[in-house]
Amino acid sequence: MDYIFAEGNGREITGKDKIFGVSQLAKKATAEYGAENVVNATIGALLDDDGNLIVLSSMVDVLKDMTPQELAEYAPIAGIPEYLDVLKTVVFGKYMPKGFIEACATPGGTGSIRNTIANYSRPGDLVLTSNWHWSPYQIIAREIGREVTTYEMFDESGNFNFGSFREKISEILKKQDRLVILFNAPAHNPTGYSPSSGTWDRIISILKECAAPGKKITFFLDIAYIDFAGDSDRAREFLPKFGDMPDNILVVVGFSASKGFTFYGLRTGAMLCITQNEEIAQEFKRVTAYSSRGSWSNCTRAGQAAIAKVFHDEKLLARVFEERKIYEKLLADRCRAFKEAAAEAGLATCPFNAGFFITIPCENDDAVNEELQKHNIFAIAIGGGIRIAISAISEEKCRMIPEKIAAAIKKVNG
Repeated sequence: MDYIFAEGNGREITGKDKIFGVSQLAKKATAEYGAENVVNATIGALLDDDGNLIVLSSMVDVLKDMTPQELAEYAPIAGIPEYLDVLKTVVFGKYMPKGFIEACATPGGTGSIRNTIANYSRPGDLVLTSNWHWSPYQIIAREIGREVTTYEMFDESGNFNFGSFREKISEILKKQDRLVILFNAPAHNPTGYSPSSGTWDRIISILKECAAPGKKITFFLDIAYIDFAGDSDRAREFLPKFGDMPDNILVVVGFSASKGFTFYGLRTGAMLCITQNEEIAQEFKRVTAYSSRGSWSNCTRAGQAAIAKVFHDEKLLARVFEERKIYEKLLADRCRAFKEAAAEAGLATCPFNAGFFITIPCENDDAVNEELQKHNIFAIAIGGGIRIAISAISEEKCRMIPEKIAAAIKKVNG
């Protein structure tokens, strides 16, 4: 591509974002045919059965009670002290890993991804993630001169592919002396997969095997969906496993308030390190604050202050958890409906445990998606499959669309 004035800088800029582009088509169809006749399964946000964004009333009340100064004042670069004080509890709950844990506020989970890649890899480095992944990982990496490469997430039996994971890490570390791994779990986007306790043990074992002397691995754990990964307490049980890592493996946890607190537009998040080395933890504090200053400067104060208030008030916190339980069940019911209907239709899906998404592997996914759009079903083609956001559609629609997806795949691929 030739640039008129801007510099390409090795990037391939493709124009409109695919997800938001299809979402706009869905909105146009809804306006023309009515919401009851359209399935908009594109949106990575929790909607009620009428298609309205769900916002926790407990969090709304907290925001309403804030003074204008609390809402509008600049926040410190690394985050307001009250927010940083509660972040360990927010992220880990009662499953606190051993070691030195430091935190830095970020604009949503995206900021934590950007800061991790920028600080723990070098320009030109490869960054590793699974073949099924959130596509903006690639954009974030390319914008700062890195490139994403992938391992096969599942083997032929539908289990986590330990062999591919180990092989790819070893291959990259032969070429570079440090590696950032982006690992989204539990309730992985786009598949909804959550590793079992035993799977986590083997993943950690592989990391330790591959982190040879002179090599450094930064394992970025993207927990964006942890508060809707089934039971939010049990979903955290694996986290203490990361409290026993050697000094050449740094664990960075990326937290997002978008899902668990329904704070999508307030862009509130954080990154937290877990290490047994205090010097590494203090370095983390310095470099992440420095990078924040050089990119977005500081984050929105309101979201940080609201979360801090909730975690300093037992009654408010109980309200948040009570509301979440309602929506955990809503998601679980939608998931069960889709799974049952998929089984009846003979529609294969990627392994799914919980969360916002289900993915259907298929060939010619763009053509399949276009065929679905003819029936006013709007999903996201993600390269090798179709992503369905069950977070955004009713249980009734979850039961209805698997048969139509199966029919579309058969029509396109024979």
